[in-house]
Formats: sequence, structure tokens, C-alpha cells
Amino acid sequence: MTALSSRFIDLFTPKLVTVLRENYRLPDLRADALAGLTVAIVALPLSMAIAIASGVTPDRGLTTAIIGGFLVSVLGGSRFQIGGPAGAFIVLVAATVTHHGVDGLILATLIAGLVLLVAGFAQLGTYIKYIPYPVTVGFTSGIAVIIFVSQIKDLLGLTLAGGEPGDIIPKLKALVAAWTSFTPQAFGLSLLAVGVIVAVRRWRPHWPGLLIAVALVTVVAWAFALPVDTIGSRFGGIPRGLPAPHLPDVSLDKIVAVLPAALSFALLGSIESLLSAVVADSMSGRRHRSNCELVAQGAANIASALFGGICVTGTIARTATNVRSGARGPVAGMLHSAFLLLFMLVAAPLASYIPLAALAGVLATVAWNMAEHHAFTTLVRASRGDAVVVLATFFLTVFRDLTEGILAGFGISALLFLHRMAQTVEVQNLPALVEEDRPDQDQGKPRTRYDTAYATDRDVVVYRISGAFFFGTAASVAMALEAIAEHPKAYVIDLSAVPVLDSSAAATLEGFVRQAVRRHTRIYFAGARAPVRLALQMHGVRQPPVRFVASLEAAVALAHANLPDLIAEDDHLAGPQPVA
Repeated sequence: MTALSSRFIDLFTPKLVTVLRENYRLPDLRADALAGLTVAIVALPLSMAIAIASGVTPDRGLTTAIIGGFLVSVLGGSRFQIGGPAGAFIVLVAATVTHHGVDGLILATLIAGLVLLVAGFAQLGTYIKYIPYPVTVGFTSGIAVIIFVSQIKDLLGLTLAGGEPGDIIPKLKALVAAWTSFTPQAFGLSLLAVGVIVAVRRWRPHWPGLLIAVALVTVVAWAFALPVDTIGSRFGGIPRGLPAPHLPDVSLDKIVAVLPAALSFALLGSIESLLSAVVADSMSGRRHRSNCELVAQGAANIASALFGGICVTGTIARTATNVRSGARGPVAGMLHSAFLLLFMLVAAPLASYIPLAALAGVLATVAWNMAEHHAFTTLVRASRGDAVVVLATFFLTVFRDLTEGILAGFGISALLFLHRMAQTVEVQNLPALVEEDRPDQDQGKPRTRYDTAYATDRDVVVYRISGAFFFGTAASVAMALEAIAEHPKAYVIDLSAVPVLDSSAAATLEGFVRQAVRRHTRIYFAGARAPVRLALQMHGVRQPPVRFVASLEAAVALAHANLPDLIAEDDHLAGPQPVA
């Protein structure tokens, strides 16, 4: 076997194999079983709610979480990724069902899976990381608005004269016209569901708030025989088991008709799954394999379509729950799917009593959490360029199309970056982005002597970032920062050679600072120019917990001067030591 083929196999080895090679034992299985059960409790109401909001029956959402979620864990490149139906897909799935029916949706999901397989094996996962941060915030916030609007009907218990329109303006007009059918009982149940979720999250954050809310609202509606729509009254309940796999009807005309939707599914699925994997990495300190993850997502979508499910992707909230619950590896995700299947086999008839108002309340809170209010307002205030990108992406996503919003946002980001670089070179006369080699004697002045202290100091670690730090390089810098193995008392990050820094780069450094603060490590930024410093401060990187210092030498000196305080603080956190 050649070195090239061996490396290819290593890059596409599922994390499940990696974990099993690490002497996986019974205590690890117990931890994964507990984490899998916790995630299944969260996924149960979400999977049904997302399916209903997408215009399909709730059992299709459960099928997606069971089949797709299992394969994402078995084949994926992330240790902790939880696959299943995601709120981000509601808009695209509902539009596809409206235009092409459920058969068209299944065919589009199948094609999207094939596209993701090709993208993964072609190693295109690396390029997904180049999507600018304002674009991600813009389309995510736009999706959140659309999800909330789609739930107004069930939140208020409205009855529409005809079918619910897909576009947001006609939808709002139809909802206003149906105002006379307002059902106070449904609205009260919705408020109860939202209130329970918020209260549990506030006072008992480790409890399964979504499931508690749905169960409580269901009991109230059943006990008082409230006249509200339920899963049973609208869909006839949930079958006890999975359907047999089968191929959808395929023809050239159908493939051509659903191809745009399939490409949109593949694009959004790759973005969402890799974002979710990055979140898991930041929480666990591990690293995912992006191309292996895309291959797993492709296989999961193909299998989901064969069993009549909808689009599968990595889900950020469920993945984060998996990490927080103490999962050790992909076995937790596999068991999460097994627990959901057990629910279908044993308790499916109980789902018929769930009021749709309860699931609407669940999705309303999901939409609120997706909206990224802080990040959105920060970007709008940060600069005109970031404001233009995030607002253009947001409004195009809400009023036109998700794919148009992403492409337009990416295009505007690229143009704004070129404009910023032109201004930097022309007005500020900063160093070139790619520096030429220099001789030892530069204009008659010898280079400064190499100081080994910068490379050997274990208490104060110095790193230097050089060149334009923007969305195209943010992923590479993030990977380098996350790979730092040392845990010193202080970091000094030299930004003196960074001529420009955008919001994606600022978000990368903000995440690094957040992790350092959790480890009680201080951060010093040296030599940051005024525009770079302003961009960091707009994204929450400010004093404290960081310090901005004029030069590298001054930053290192200040870090060493503060070492006694840091050592004393560590001793205080460690507590009293036992006497020998």
C-alpha cells in the first residue's frame, strides 16, 4: 500500500474506529449510554416538531433521527456529532414539499446524499470553512424568523381557509385573514410550553425541559379535554416501527425538477454539519475530520430517503448536549438512535395525544435560540461592511431564498475584503500581505538577535500571526490555535504583522480567549493596530480578561510581571493542600 493510499484511508477512517482503538471499555459504554439517553430525550419532541413544521408527518422526523442519526455516528468524522432533522432545513423542506410533494422531497434528499458523498471524497469539506462569519449569522437568523412565522398558526390555534402559503408575505397575510379563528386554549397551551421550557432552563438547566414541557402540556390538554389539534387528530398517530426501505419514483424529468432543491440541501447540510462539528471540537478539545464527516452525512441522507425520512444533518444543540452529558465517543449517538427506536416500538400511541400547540412552543424557543441576537447586533454595529453582509444575507434568506442569501453574502464579503485590502495598501502603506525574503543586512541595519526565551518559556507562550486575517484564513488560524498543547500561565499573541482583521477572524480569537479564560490563562495582544483592536473589541475581546499592549517586548515583560498574581490565583483555586 502506497503512502498516498494509506493517508487517504486514514482521513476517511470513522471516529468510531478511532475510539474503539483507544481501549474502549465498559465504563465508557455506561457514559455513552447515559449521554445517548439524555440526547434522545431532547431529540424526541424536536424530531416530531421539525417534521410537522416541514410539512410532513411526525414519524418521518423520528425515522430521520433513527436511521440518519445512527449512520452519522457510525461513519462520521466527529466523535460527538448527533445527526437528525434540523430546524435550519424547515424552510427548504417545506418549500420542496409544496412544489414537488413528499416523493419529490425524498428524491431530492437522495440526490443530496450523493452530492455530499462526492464532495466528501473530493475533499471539499475544507472549503466549507471559508464561509464568512457574517454570512453564517445572517442566514441562521433569517431561518429563525421563518421558523417562528411558520409556527404562528399552531401557536394561536388558527384555521386557514386554504393551504398555508410558503412565502413569508403571503403567509402573514393569510394568518391575519384567519385571525377570527383564534383559539384561546391553544394559545394558552403554547404559552405554558414556552414558560416551562424557559423556567427549566433557568432553574434546572440539566433537566430535559423540552420533554417536560410537551408532557405537561399534553396532560393538561387531555385532563381538561381542551378543543385543540393534536398529532392524532391531524396525522392519525405514529406507526409502531420503521417502514420498509424502498426507492422513490425516479425519472429524468423529476431529477431535473428537484435538482436545485437537492443542491440546496447539500450546501446547507454541509455547512450545518461542519459548524456543529466545530462546536463539539471547541467544547471537547478534539478535532473532527471534515471530509469524513461529509461522507457520513451523504450516506445518512441516502439511507434516510430509502426509509422515507427527510434531510439529515449535524444538529448543534443536540451535539452540545451530547458533549455536556459526558459522551466518550460515537457510541452515544448510536444509542440515541436506539432509544428513539425503542420509543416508536413501545410508546408511539401516546404521541397521538400531544397538542400541536406544545410542539409549536418548542419550535418557537428553538427559533429564539437560533436567532443569535448578540452576534447579529454586534455585526451590525461593528462596521458598515459587516452590517451590509449580515443584513443582505438575512433579508434575502427571509424574503427570497436561502441559497441566494448565502451566495450573495459570500460575494459581498469577497468584494468588501478586496476593498479593505486596497484601502490598507493605498492609504496606510502597511507591509505587503506576502513578504519577500530579506537579507541579513536590510538597508544597512542588521536584524535583531534571536531571543530563545520566546520559544522556551513555559509560563508565557508567544505566538505571532502574520498577514491578512480574514474569513479565508480564519479556519487555518483557528486550527493552529486549537492545536496548541501548552497550558501556560499567559499567552502573548503578536498581531503587529496583521494589517487587516475581519469579523470571522475576530470571532476566532474571541473563541480562543473564551477557552483560555476557562483555564484561568491570561491573554496579551501585542502590537495590534487601531482598526484591528477596534474589530476585536466590537466582538467582545476587551479588557478584562485580555490586555492590549503596544509592543511584543512590553507584553512579555508585563506578563512576567503579573506571574506572581497568576500563581497565587491558581493556588487559591486549587484549595488547601493536605499536610504530609
